[in-house]
Amino acid sequence: MGGIFGLYYKKRIVIAAVVGLTLINKVLAAEFQPFVVKDIRIEGLQRISAGTVFNYLPIKIGDTVDSQRVRDIIHELFKTRFFKDIQVGHDGNILTIIAVERPTITSIKFIGNKEIKGDQLAKALKQVGFTEGRVFDRSLLEKVELELQRQYFSRGKYGVKINTTVTPLTRNRVAITVDVKEGAIAKIGRINIVGNHAFKEKDILSVFQLHTPNLLSFFTHADQYSRQKLAADLESLRSYYLDRGYINLSIDSTQVSITPDKKRVFITINITEGDRYWIGEVKLAGDLILPLEKLFSALTVNSGDIFSRKAVSESTAHITDLLGNKGYAFANVNAMPEISESEKKVNLTFFIDPGKRAYVRRVNISGNTKTRDEVIRREMRQQEGGWVSTELINRSKLRIQRLGYFKDVNIETQPVPGSPDQVDVNLSVVEHPSGSISAGLGFSQAQGFIFNTSISQQNFLGSGKHVNLSFNNSQIYTIYSLGYTDPYFTIDGVSRGFNFYYRKTNPVFGNIASYTTNVYGGDMTFGIPITETDMLNLGVGYQNIQVGLSDISPVEFENFVNSEGNRFNIFNVNFGWAHDGRDSALFPTRGSYQNVFGKITAPIGGRSLEFYEVGYQQSWYHPLSKSLIFMLHGDMAYGGVYGSTSVFPFFENFYAGGINSVRGFRPNTLGPKTAEGAALGGNLKIIGNAEVFFPVPFVEKFKSVRLSTFIDAGNVYGEYQSINLGDLRYSAGVSAIWLSPFGTLRFSMAKALNVQPGDQPQIFQFSMGTQF
Repeated sequence: MGGIFGLYYKKRIVIAAVVGLTLINKVLAAEFQPFVVKDIRIEGLQRISAGTVFNYLPIKIGDTVDSQRVRDIIHELFKTRFFKDIQVGHDGNILTIIAVERPTITSIKFIGNKEIKGDQLAKALKQVGFTEGRVFDRSLLEKVELELQRQYFSRGKYGVKINTTVTPLTRNRVAITVDVKEGAIAKIGRINIVGNHAFKEKDILSVFQLHTPNLLSFFTHADQYSRQKLAADLESLRSYYLDRGYINLSIDSTQVSITPDKKRVFITINITEGDRYWIGEVKLAGDLILPLEKLFSALTVNSGDIFSRKAVSESTAHITDLLGNKGYAFANVNAMPEISESEKKVNLTFFIDPGKRAYVRRVNISGNTKTRDEVIRREMRQQEGGWVSTELINRSKLRIQRLGYFKDVNIETQPVPGSPDQVDVNLSVVEHPSGSISAGLGFSQAQGFIFNTSISQQNFLGSGKHVNLSFNNSQIYTIYSLGYTDPYFTIDGVSRGFNFYYRKTNPVFGNIASYTTNVYGGDMTFGIPITETDMLNLGVGYQNIQVGLSDISPVEFENFVNSEGNRFNIFNVNFGWAHDGRDSALFPTRGSYQNVFGKITAPIGGRSLEFYEVGYQQSWYHPLSKSLIFMLHGDMAYGGVYGSTSVFPFFENFYAGGINSVRGFRPNTLGPKTAEGAALGGNLKIIGNAEVFFPVPFVEKFKSVRLSTFIDAGNVYGEYQSINLGDLRYSAGVSAIWLSPFGTLRFSMAKALNVQPGDQPQIFQFSMGTQF
């Protein structure tokens, strides 16, 4: 029955809506007599307040209620979805409403979900109005299951099964359990391109994210179907043709079919290529405030080239940047194409609207609670009063980031209200501690157990000056040092640093022939900036060195001591040049780093040695893809003597082998050796590394770890040894570096490829440390 009608007490009439409005209308029209409402009584409420119900009632005291008005009351209250039953009646002139509330969802629990986290699923359910604290509506359950299926389908899991269980609880509440059986991700069985004539299918598919399974699929997941990836691939296909002259490419249809077991997906893409177009005339129009030759030099498109949308976009961006560097921060550059179907050409007109040149009114700095403003401002290349330059702003941000004092640096330009030719540059920083008091314990296969402690302040009292006091102890080294550096000793950015130290060495624990040294000394260095990325380093130093030999020291060391003595006062001049064009100092992805360095001793005072050292290091980074980085590294160093010194000091020798040079060989063991196999080192070192870095599979958010595959080559040569590159040792393997909270951890597994008699291969190598 659409309604229930009865008489209770004094002419009380109750009407309940359960099934449909047609039957309600008949009952109400037949038996409900109109009356004027003098009061309204609401019964049955538990959680919902009477005020909430009154807000939804379409009547008020003084209104006349008839059968139509009762239908309106029932309709409006059911529309709220708060109630599962409504009864309307009256007791005299008092309108009575008896409401039965729907239960409230007290909890939603997910079981079996691994691919999508529970909070992500809860967020998806919230979008359809199904969340904790809301009224439970059983009709929404089907929407809930469809939404969860959509979430899994978008990730390629078409075999997902979702079951929901509703458990009634006390006080008119329910608990929802969502049981998810995810199933396997559908893999790509094949991708077919239909209609391609100009390019091979394999060439087109090379730009796709999706592809059939291969050896790299284990950690790239590129063989797992996803709607989002397919949409991106279709855009990549369109760009592939548009960048090669096919401006009328049409993607006619895309069919995706799934095998009955829902584990394989087959994709067919139908295209119509159209004709290829070339670039015709290239013109510039608008307000050409810069010389034509400069504007044309910024273009990457030329008449007669095959049309390329990418080249057109690059040309537009280059002109915009060119204008932005000249103060036209709000310039607008549009490429206007004119297509000639008969000649199959596209004539391009770049319309330039530079707008007004904008000047910087103020540079505002915020967030630096410790660091002084001047420390930040001296790194700013965008100055107040000058015209705004995007290049100078970007360079300023990079220099401030390289200070190492801030976790985050953000620069924004904001127009000045009422002044269309002025902007403010707002710089905000988030500081992190730049000083530390630390103790460390670690182990490396080259130095054994290591203990160190240090007091370091990279931003002393917010002045930007560096101060450090440290102690380092291992089986090979005992080092005490005190250092101080002022990075802005002069206003032009010339740095000056002092360093004083005591060092005791016993390298026999590092696979090196037996000897000891006791060294104390100091040095003063100056860093002179040449360009934004180049630095010239000059310095002077003094060392007092005492050398000790043992009964097992090699004859080469004994001959040196007999010839030159065992105690020396060494004055040296240091020089170098460094270029740092990397995008990051920790995990670079592009750019290069070069360092040329040298040292020459001066024959001042007695007991001196006359020798020199020169070296060159370079690292070059190039992205192969979004996640693969290729690196080439080279390290060469040479030492020689002059004047009265006839033999290069053995305690200055270079060594190779180990996790920091040629992996796969024991640390320091390459090059000349004693008869017992202890390393002598050499005065010439040649090291080369080729490496491909990639993120950790399955945990792409783990940014502090980087894996790699590598090939190493290198060796050291003695002073009187002929240089034969055929003596280089090679190795190949895999490596990992982790910037952990306990210090830097490095691991490698390498195979020595050309082991010779006397070599000492070592497959697994590592170094690690912990801070406490």
